[in-house]
Amino acid sequence: MPVVDLPGMRPVRMGELAVEERSGEPGVTYVRAKAELPEYPRALTDRLRHWAATAPDRMFLADRGPDGEWRRISYAETLQKARAIGEYLIGRRLSAERPLVILSGNSIEHGLMALGAMLAGIPYAPVSPGYSLLSSDHAKLRHVFSLLTPGLVFVAEGKPFEKALDAVMGDEIGLVVAREPIERHPADLFDAVLGTRPGRAIDDAELALTPDTVAKFLFTSGSTGMPKAVINTQRMLTCNQVMIRSALAFLEDEPPVLVDWLPWNHTAGGNHNFGITLHNGGTLYIDDGSPTPSGIAKTVRNLTEIAPTLYFNVPKGYEMLCEHLVANKPLRERFFSQVKVLQYAGASLAKHVWDTLERLAIETIGEKIMIITGYGSTETAPFAFTTTWPVNRPGEVGLPAPGLEFKLVDNGEKREIRLRGPSITPGYWRQSDKTAECFDEEGFYMIGDALKQVDPSDVNKGFLFDGRVSEDFKLSTGTWVNMAGVRSGLIAALAPYVRDAVLTGLDRNFIGALVFLDVDAARRFAPELAAADEAELAAHPGFRAVLQQRLEALAIEATGSSNRVARIVVLDQPPSIDAHEMTDKGSINQRAVMAARAHLVEDLYRDPPPAHVLAASGKART
Repeated sequence: MPVVDLPGMRPVRMGELAVEERSGEPGVTYVRAKAELPEYPRALTDRLRHWAATAPDRMFLADRGPDGEWRRISYAETLQKARAIGEYLIGRRLSAERPLVILSGNSIEHGLMALGAMLAGIPYAPVSPGYSLLSSDHAKLRHVFSLLTPGLVFVAEGKPFEKALDAVMGDEIGLVVAREPIERHPADLFDAVLGTRPGRAIDDAELALTPDTVAKFLFTSGSTGMPKAVINTQRMLTCNQVMIRSALAFLEDEPPVLVDWLPWNHTAGGNHNFGITLHNGGTLYIDDGSPTPSGIAKTVRNLTEIAPTLYFNVPKGYEMLCEHLVANKPLRERFFSQVKVLQYAGASLAKHVWDTLERLAIETIGEKIMIITGYGSTETAPFAFTTTWPVNRPGEVGLPAPGLEFKLVDNGEKREIRLRGPSITPGYWRQSDKTAECFDEEGFYMIGDALKQVDPSDVNKGFLFDGRVSEDFKLSTGTWVNMAGVRSGLIAALAPYVRDAVLTGLDRNFIGALVFLDVDAARRFAPELAAADEAELAAHPGFRAVLQQRLEALAIEATGSSNRVARIVVLDQPPSIDAHEMTDKGSINQRAVMAARAHLVEDLYRDPPPAHVLAASGKART
């Protein structure tokens, strides 16, 4: 495997990805990785057994306990405790028809319950804590329970989940609580579960595991707003880890160390990052922080103590971390001391954040750290594409992993991507209609996105993300609008004050937008806004004037109606999870926002525009 050793950049060993293509029917191109997929384990828990035998005392997981200090557990301890849990779960007669549901967030207990279920061949479903703790009507949680019919629920702390449990628990569902049990919901205590003696039942269950055994259900919202349960088999998890190591070859060189907050109810945190740790015998420090004003302080504390060898975050997380890296020398020195690669996902990394990371790395260690991104989804386990070379522009997703094949199908002005391979889900649990909708006649998963080649003359230069095929729309003039490109341009123009934007304009004369504020950034605009809410921010004259200027400048740079945002409304209410406007991943459901705020969409197109609508007067460049 080659070492990427470029001037001014820390050397790192990466894999070589290459593809070959062939033409199909008119408008169809097939592309597959040249390399064969190496052999992969039967089950992810086989790797737990391997490391428990070869490195029994190596730390596997660490988290912050109730006292704020690190709790640690080794590979040998993990296997012993997970086997006890597996025996207990079998005794509760759990199965795919009555799976385990985990409602609380990342923790050692969560990890042990998950691994115990996998050893026992019992699927588990980590569910977004937001469905329990942020929702007022618990509609999504009720839907999840109706779809899964769980036999057992686990929560680390009972009290915070009391209202959620009231909404969904029945006599047929058991409960395990680690701390703070609830009197009206009888539960087994987690420590008592660990006292179960492993026996023949767990031995037989583990022997019966196959690559087709369902490991877990992960929920994805999709465009409808109601979650679907994506089936994750053991094959998906294990072959995906082999794919990852084929690209990130340095994972073979030393046990990785991760400091990671990404939630395990999402595929990035629960499959990709948890799996990297377990497959490669590494150590995962569970970061109790998050990319929020209160959460980032916890992340800073953890990264000041622990040096990761690779680091994952979302663009907003990197942006907030950069503010602390600039001001905190001990954090800077620890963070850059061992890290080989920085990876982001979920959105484009803003140029000023990218530049700051590179500048700080050079100032601290004398060289830049490679920044990469990738492409995939819950249905692809998630790793599908990545770059194994430095990139300098947003949207470049690289090449597919060994074992994957995809085809590009002409769809309007774009090329829709469809994927096939052993890491692709067999479908959605108990929703055969949704499964049928997502696979074509050749068995390719229709992810709903478009890609285009970086270099039309050389497919091995990689691919660029080209937006969702279903999100582009036509103006009344028949002009196509590239939603992804226009949206990202608008957000960049209004940065750092805008978190997201919903474009309007289908069958209208021009593009409009509803914009959600980045409240933390907007509050820093002026001292008097330090404690302002969305409504106060949206109405502040000085702040609105700045957004108006930015909108005017963007309109002047536009080349025509296809990319000129003519009017915006600054929303004075945050997105609602109950109205399906926001997924549990924090992403915006465009259709739901427009449906819930239809009156504001209409305001964008009133003449003259109402006072709360910001309108660009400048004309596009010609």
